[in-house]
Amino acid sequence: MRLTPYIAIMALRLLGSIMEANGEGSITVSNWGSIDGRSVEKYTLKNKLCQEVDIVTYGATITSIRTPDKHGNVTDVVLGYDNVEGYASKSNPYFGATIGRVANRVGGAEFLLNGEKYRLGKNAGRNSLHGGFKGWSSKIWNATIEEDRLVLSLLSEDGDEGYPGAAIATVIFRLTSDGELRIEMKVFVSKPTPVNLTNHSYFNLAGHNANSTELYEHRFTLNADRWTVTDSESIPTGEIRPVDGTLMELRNTTRLGDVIDRLPDGGYDHNFCVTSSATADHENFVAKVLHPTSGRCLEVFSNQPGVQFYTANFLPAPGNAGIRGKNASAYFKHGAFCLETQNYPDAVNHENFPNSILAPGQLYHHTVTYKFRVVA
Repeated sequence: MRLTPYIAIMALRLLGSIMEANGEGSITVSNWGSIDGRSVEKYTLKNKLCQEVDIVTYGATITSIRTPDKHGNVTDVVLGYDNVEGYASKSNPYFGATIGRVANRVGGAEFLLNGEKYRLGKNAGRNSLHGGFKGWSSKIWNATIEEDRLVLSLLSEDGDEGYPGAAIATVIFRLTSDGELRIEMKVFVSKPTPVNLTNHSYFNLAGHNANSTELYEHRFTLNADRWTVTDSESIPTGEIRPVDGTLMELRNTTRLGDVIDRLPDGGYDHNFCVTSSATADHENFVAKVLHPTSGRCLEVFSNQPGVQFYTANFLPAPGNAGIRGKNASAYFKHGAFCLETQNYPDAVNHENFPNSILAPGQLYHHTVTYKFRVVA
């Protein structure tokens, strides 16, 4: 049975806020405050591996992922805030959010489509970043539950942040019994428009407050043989360069602390071209990350052609106040990593990049799986 958002929320509350889903686990819901007079809900997905994922309707945001280590100790492994006010603050670096209508950067905050120039909000210097001043990460989404899936939906009106056409977006979250957090993003539009969504979770497999000391111990493997070169403003030049013989070569397992100080930009913040034969219905291996001390391992799979590997370079450096996060924790530079599956950045302005224009009648379909497991 398909429930409207209002009926689904009220029914859950009346039934003790618990829904069982075919033995896979449960989904619970609670009120998480309000923004501009609108209620924000928090949904918790649980499975039988003692894993839990919290998702809030503000920004379709993942606020917590709790998962065991090799000793059975359960720890939250994503950065974030204790309340919705933190996520709505200007200091929020998109912790856990669903990014849209276009993730990453659009050079010059403009593009030409069918002979017409469109100008976007310049919220990153002269460029547009992560959807503009009020992208999808700062909107309240509607929520419903369909069996073991949390379904969040949003209407982005024609002209939203300068983009043409209305867009109807749906993001589906599912936590499986084998440790997979599966995210499915779908968009329909009323006019041709660029679309490129991503999830912007900041991970530290040692724990959300472990910071750079433990992040440097993480071992990374990326399934990418090329990367998109950028200028001084992090805008792609259009050049796609092989990773061979460079610090971008992460196809072999690499300890982050062995390479991060050698990067000229203070860490990784680059789009890697996933080596794949992806189709709309096929997920390719994107990356593997291991934290040896805890034994926590994260594997990422997606049907997207790129992944932005980011090592939280723009968080405050140690010695500053840091970003005040969950449980009064302070987050600092290199305290986390992001693996943002996506189309190539600024694809709308580069003919040699994969097409990013979605036309009416077409479906944007983006899948990503974050699989958590333990290695002894």
